[in-house]
Amino acid sequence: QLQLVESGGGLAQRGGSLRLSCAASGRGASLYAFGWFRQAPGKDREFVGAISYNSMTVDYGDSVKGRFTIGRDNAKNMLYLQMDSLKPEDTAVYYCAAGLNGVIPLKSGDRIDSWGQGTQVTVSS
Repeated sequence: QLQLVESGGGLAQRGGSLRLSCAASGRGASLYAFGWFRQAPGKDREFVGAISYNSMTVDYGDSVKGRFTIGRDNAKNMLYLQMDSLKPEDTAVYYCAAGLNGVIPLKSGDRIDSWGQGTQVTVSS
């Protein structure tokens, strides 16, 4: 298993931007697919985006397509989420996740090996 630590959350205005980071530690981090999920109060966990171990496959949730960009730096064991054109409905706790079985299983939330502790993102109107 990996240890995942998110950072970069905070307060933004509608239309603004934030960049989240997730630092991974542990053996074989570069072999994992990584993803971002979010959960708002009273709502179910929602898939935001995922990236394969070699960055060749990227997928996004419908609500963030065209606004969010996921990336990774395997040399630094880092995962990123660039969030642009933020909306109040993007307000949630954002979690980093890692899985060894690729993007599709990770997206479903069924095959996740590690979770971060979460970072709060609040978008004001």
